[in-house]
Amino acid sequence: MEITKETLIGEMLEYDMGIAYILMQCGMHCVGCPSSVGESLEEACAVHGLDVETVLAHIKDYQESVQ
Repeated sequence: MEITKETLIGEMLEYDMGIAYILMQCGMHCVGCPSSVGESLEEACAVHGLDVETVLAHIKDYQESVQ
């Protein structure tokens, strides 16, 4: 699955729950929150004051490491 800034948190977690760990390590501790699953990565990063490009890079690094 190609993850972009527009990918919903719920879609990412459904695809690979390991991404939850990456999001939490980046400072997004509400990964299990019902409202977070309907937010895009970009929206969730904005709410938490995180740089979406940095978080996306961590997710892509994780994906490469598990292939």
